[in-house]
Amino acid sequence: MLIAASCSKNFGIYRERSGVLIAIATDTKSRDLTQGAMAFLNRQTFSFPPDHGARIVTTILSDAELAADWKAELEEVRNGMLRIRANLASELRALSGSNRFDFVEQHRGMFSRLGASPEQVKKIKDDFAIYLVGDSRLNIAGLNDESVPILARAIIEAGV
Repeated sequence: MLIAASCSKNFGIYRERSGVLIAIATDTKSRDLTQGAMAFLNRQTFSFPPDHGARIVTTILSDAELAADWKAELEEVRNGMLRIRANLASELRALSGSNRFDFVEQHRGMFSRLGASPEQVKKIKDDFAIYLVGDSRLNIAGLNDESVPILARAIIEAGV
């Protein structure tokens, strides 16, 4: 079993390669093979990884006050994205007269796919100067209260 965890987004330390990969093997042969493969991958990726990110995470998590501040800020960001999701779904519901976009509110995390065709994505880009990835992936964290109605109108007018 492999377990991977990244600290990059949660701590806002992109490019610092902070996280962990844990391998669990049930027998000696699997353990040795897994350890060899992980050592090889480590050498291929970097011989001397940067230490800055790991030190930042350690400093924050080792100090109760800093850890509490970080958790509170993380919760604020999480709740903000949930609120933006709810607002977008509500706006789309009102404009479309349908609940077909309710999935946006039900998703979690920074991104959602709208299910738009490449042509619809292009129309949103060309007509509204709103940029989505070609598969209609939307960055929820990049939205705010003012941009939600603009985006919702673009989605509906593009025929999504």
